[in-house]
Amino acid sequence: MTRNLFCGIIALAVVAGLAATPQKPNLIDHHRAQQWHLPYLNASAAQQISQGAGVVVAVPDSGVDRHPDLIQNLLPGVDIIRGGGGDGREDRDGHGTGMAGLIAAHGKKNNRGTLGIAPRAKILPIFYSPPRKDGDVDDLAAGVEYATARNADIISISAVAEASVRLQRAVRAALSANIVIVAASGNRPNLSSVGYPASERGVIAVGGIGPDGKHASISVSGPEIDVVAPAVDIYSTSIDGKYRKGTGTSDATAIVAGAAALVRSKYPYLPAAEVVHRLTATAVDKGPPGRDDEYGYGVIDLVAALTADVPPLGFESATAVPPSGGATGAAARPAGGDGGRGAAARGWATLGVIVAAGCGFLVWRRRRRADDPPPRISR
Repeated sequence: MTRNLFCGIIALAVVAGLAATPQKPNLIDHHRAQQWHLPYLNASAAQQISQGAGVVVAVPDSGVDRHPDLIQNLLPGVDIIRGGGGDGREDRDGHGTGMAGLIAAHGKKNNRGTLGIAPRAKILPIFYSPPRKDGDVDDLAAGVEYATARNADIISISAVAEASVRLQRAVRAALSANIVIVAASGNRPNLSSVGYPASERGVIAVGGIGPDGKHASISVSGPEIDVVAPAVDIYSTSIDGKYRKGTGTSDATAIVAGAAALVRSKYPYLPAAEVVHRLTATAVDKGPPGRDDEYGYGVIDLVAALTADVPPLGFESATAVPPSGGATGAAARPAGGDGGRGAAARGWATLGVIVAAGCGFLVWRRRRRADDPPPRISR
């Protein structure tokens, strides 16, 4: 398995001199200004509706450093391999910290530092990929298994791997457990088609666009692409309190994982397949009308995903309305990072509902074609 071919192959340029030491306010504000993807996606408006509270996003990667912009949202996780800090909260590479920051960085006071798409979501760090090396496919599988056992709401996989038996089994088990999985489609020139696990049915396969809104040349194309997100010169957190700029589908994947966290937070009783449906059905169409191999169903629209009237996938799929007498919001996670969703939510999202919604998603995904009318106007 290779991590370098999906996402940070152009990136991980750690910005020198931007350590987490006292700096002038205008320099710190400069960090937020470099996050062009935030205004492009109208993140501020979306965050007035949802900020990802009560949602746990597992990040199997190179570990996640205790960055000042992120530390309040960092749960204790796990080291799948030796060489980390013991609980996933150490990173000697920077890639995992960058992905976590794009998902859930909370920044600093007065709009300083970097901001994630879901700044109140929690990150469950999983160290499976050694610094500056490719991670092992079975270690990634073990990371997915750990996230499933810890009841993560979302798993963000900024990696492309061999479709081993164990990894396929782990991914399918996570999907069956009502977990949203978001995965990088892969980067050119190392790949020419969508890699695994993005190619697995039910996984959100993410491609990339640039600041101009056009398909990023680094992003692979293929019939498995579901949505696209910013993937060029994406500014985020890095190790030792510093920052990075990354280019690749890894960054786009973390951004989409953040979007999924916003939706899961606002609609805590919505099955995973319906969360995916909201993201794809409200995407802004790009390229040829309807779904296409470069943009999928389009660019994610954070506000629309949170506010649009989206019909459910199937006759028996659950809705965002909580059951009679149930809780009215997602259960808070314990400080130890247990990630439990609460008995009411678990009882509502029963296996039968999950399977029904999941089957509806697969049927819907097969039926939508490139010649379908666009769901939204291209920007």
